[in-house]
Amino acid sequence: MDMRKLVGRNFSRLRREKGLTQEQVEERSGFSQQYLSSLERGRRNPTVITLFELAQALDVGHVQLVEPDDEDD
Repeated sequence: MDMRKLVGRNFSRLRREKGLTQEQVEERSGFSQQYLSSLERGRRNPTVITLFELAQALDVGHVQLVEPDDEDD
């Protein structure tokens, strides 16, 4: 399981479910839109602190960003 891709997929899905753009998450979190885009593509390796801050920006639990999904069988 590639954790970077898993976090990216989960982040993207949760962001879309909340009806947020990357730019809106940028405003809420302080992370650049470029960083968020790279994260969603699985090209970033976020720290635990980053995961926590991104989860707060999405108003979700931080565990939701690392939970396995159906694509990780």
